[in-house]
Amino acid sequence: MNKTIIRTKIAAIAGAFLLITGSGCNEYLELESLEQISADQLLNSEKGLRTLLADLYNSIPMEDFNFRPDVGFNRRGWGGGVSEIVMTSMYTDESIKSDGGNAVGPGGYQYLTNAYERNRDVSLFLQNIETAMNDGVINDATFSHLTAEAHFVRAYIYYGLVKRYGGVPLIDRLLDNDYAPGTGNDALFIPRNTEKETWEFILRECDMAIAGLPETLSSQDGVYRASKWAAYGLKSRVALHAASIARYWDRAPLIGEAVTLKLVGGMTPADADYFYTECINASKEIIDRSGRSLYMPDPATPEEAAANYQYLFLTQNEEIIFSRAYLDGTTISNQGHDYDIRYSPAQVNPGFHKFGRYSPTLDIVDLYEDYTDNGAGQSAKIRTRSDGNEDFYTANPNNLDVSIPFIRYEDPYEPFRGKDARLLASIIVPGASFKGTRIVMQGGLIGKNGAVTVYAAGSELGLDGNTYYTYGAESAGGYSGFFGMGRSDDANFSCSGFSIRKYLAENKNIPGVERSSTTSWIDMRLAEIYLNYAEAVVESQKGDAAAAATYLNAIRRRAGHRDNIPLTLENVLKERRIELAFEGFRYWDMARRRDYHTFFTAGKRHALVPMTDLREAAPRYVFVRVNLYYDEQAGGRTFNPNNYYFSVPGVNTSNLVQNPGH
Repeated sequence: MNKTIIRTKIAAIAGAFLLITGSGCNEYLELESLEQISADQLLNSEKGLRTLLADLYNSIPMEDFNFRPDVGFNRRGWGGGVSEIVMTSMYTDESIKSDGGNAVGPGGYQYLTNAYERNRDVSLFLQNIETAMNDGVINDATFSHLTAEAHFVRAYIYYGLVKRYGGVPLIDRLLDNDYAPGTGNDALFIPRNTEKETWEFILRECDMAIAGLPETLSSQDGVYRASKWAAYGLKSRVALHAASIARYWDRAPLIGEAVTLKLVGGMTPADADYFYTECINASKEIIDRSGRSLYMPDPATPEEAAANYQYLFLTQNEEIIFSRAYLDGTTISNQGHDYDIRYSPAQVNPGFHKFGRYSPTLDIVDLYEDYTDNGAGQSAKIRTRSDGNEDFYTANPNNLDVSIPFIRYEDPYEPFRGKDARLLASIIVPGASFKGTRIVMQGGLIGKNGAVTVYAAGSELGLDGNTYYTYGAESAGGYSGFFGMGRSDDANFSCSGFSIRKYLAENKNIPGVERSSTTSWIDMRLAEIYLNYAEAVVESQKGDAAAAATYLNAIRRRAGHRDNIPLTLENVLKERRIELAFEGFRYWDMARRRDYHTFFTAGKRHALVPMTDLREAAPRYVFVRVNLYYDEQAGGRTFNPNNYYFSVPGVNTSNLVQNPGH
């Protein structure tokens, strides 16, 4: 690697180095201060080369706690449009940011330029470790391992590209010698490859990673460096994505030069079968040979299942295949993340001035089952009415018809009792407890005479002589929902009736300052691989259907279910939505299966508004299904099918063909 480049990158590499090693990897941290390391030291020692490798890991386009869909990867702190965490799920039917400020579809971030800069770093690294091996700095085994890791990073970088842009230029070497002064630079204008060629290239890079990666890593590396199983996991994910596009292109066909040249689309049913088979084979390698197992796979009760599932995301365990670590940003500059301070419910916020900004939708809540366990696997919507009409929604709850036959509950938590453990472990529902505090989630009041107050402060004396409040408590410190609707500066309260629980560190106290969270992001885990396998088997009618059904039902058993449901596409996709909720999968699942434009055609997500009903002597709680306030204000959300592929930047200077509709 050019030594000038090395010197300019040292400061950035320092942060990446700490991230990959993690807080417990003290042996790596014995390396002298990076501010005092010369380019020669980095290139002429194994520790130096591993430091450069850490920088490559930081270039992986992982959509983790520090990914901002509108501004990029690995973004922390204020300024540059990164003052707000926005999780990928907020662009889907799973959730919404509590101020409603994110639309659907892709954000404004253009990944292409940054990706090719980091791909060049991969090529430089490969060149330099070859030199290091030839000079005796590293041995053959280390060279093979480092080479494989570089190919893993390159595969991940190109996956970040192809799922956004379709076919892109495939560059697997340095281009420095392709330009000769005075001869023009035509050799540097590399055209886009087809989408199929790009997917195939990524699978080959995965195979090169698999060939050189170890099956087991040292305890200091943990799951923060790629093992053979991480490479197989990436291959499983990539192949399923490619297969889905090949199969479902016709759900939203596009036109234009890029389509004609097969830079987007252009794949056949035979291509779909090929990619499904690649997914099946890669998944089976992990399932059969990795030694990974579901975390706490056989709970005795649903309550135990809920606790197990919650702590799956807060501990290091045998289910995790690949993960990203964080250090405490309050003591180490520019590390950590802000998930806990931004998303803890208002009543238990750690003290930061922005909190409670993650609002799961009623749409995902309704998808979970109860424990009827009759082998049907049917969702069990939250019951709000005695006539069973749970498809009812009201646009403006202030105009609520109070003659509707609502079920009148004694306790706001009652409608959620007996629901799938994963719901209660992933979402804070009205009346649930978090960090020892009962979360009050209420948005309305039905007065003694039937007058309705919603989304506005109010109170009334009940027939029992007690005073009741619109938001469930007198002051803002006593409730967590619906206050300040339409006021983005006050958007510290759920706008849906629910708050996030998954990944919140209920097991530790987090100070109310930026970058203070250190919970690891789980990028790959066995449950995803089970679901990848099951989907590929159902879609292709290849592989072992009986095994796929076993894996599907093992995931359900870990959630406390005791029945077995049949292996159908509907069941697999429902389990995928439930098991992987809020982990960043839904956005790309909707994109690869071409479902996005179907749901979001002036589509409106939904909220559940608990209200206190004072019309009888004993006040009760009723629950009203409403259109999400912000989706209603926007007239619904629409996804343009052209946005299945992002706009290619810089086409006027790069000579690249633009994607359809951009």
